[in-house]
Formats: sequence, structure tokens, C-alpha cells
Amino acid sequence: MYKLLLALIIIVPALEIGLLIVSGQTFGVPVTILLIIGTGVLGAWLAKKQGTRAIQQVQYQISRGQMPGDVIVDGLCILVGGVVLLTPGFITDAIGFILLFPQTRKMVKPFILNIIRSLIDRNTIIIR
Repeated sequence: MYKLLLALIIIVPALEIGLLIVSGQTFGVPVTILLIIGTGVLGAWLAKKQGTRAIQQVQYQISRGQMPGDVIVDGLCILVGGVVLLTPGFITDAIGFILLFPQTRKMVKPFILNIIRSLIDRNTIIIR
């Protein structure tokens, strides 16, 4: 898991830089900069909107005596999606939008839950 994370930390920024250079050559530097700023602003707005909705759902479920497990995973996805959308680059923007939109987040959540379960099974994450 850590080797994969290390590889992603090295490979993803290199790919991002390459895509930004190609975008700058294809569309021009001003358009590329506007795309980066636009996705950052849109990502911040979406993260705030989706995050507020997730907090309201958590509060509602807690007030009804329910455990908000699924909504917590949504909140985690929204947090990560918002952070990666603020990072300049097209790959991170795609990942961020996938995590922010509820329709695409539903497809990703089973993978995230499997990762969390495997970390718990290996005692990497301790729940008290």
C-alpha cells in the first residue's frame, strides 16, 4: 500500500506537469490558467455545497438515533475531492469531481469501503 502511495506521489505530479504543458501549448497559457482557476473555484463551491448537505444528513441521522456510517464516507469523499480540486492539474480535477458528484461517488464508495476494511483487518487503523 505504501509503495503504491509513493509511486502515486511521484507519478501523478509528473503527469500533471506534462498535461499542463500540453494544454498550454494547445489552448494557450491564459486559457490553461483560467481552467485551473475555474476548476478550483467550482470545486470549492461544490465541496461547500456537498459538505453542508452531508453535515445536515449526519445531524438528521443522529437526531433520529441512527448511525451515520454511509454519510461519514460521503463526507470523507467530499473532503478529499475538495482538496484535490484545489490542487492545480487536470488529473486531480477529474478525481475531485468524481468524488464530489453524488452519482459518481456512489460508484467509488465500495472501493473506498474495501480499502478501509482492509486497513482495519490489518490493524493499521484501530477503532475504539
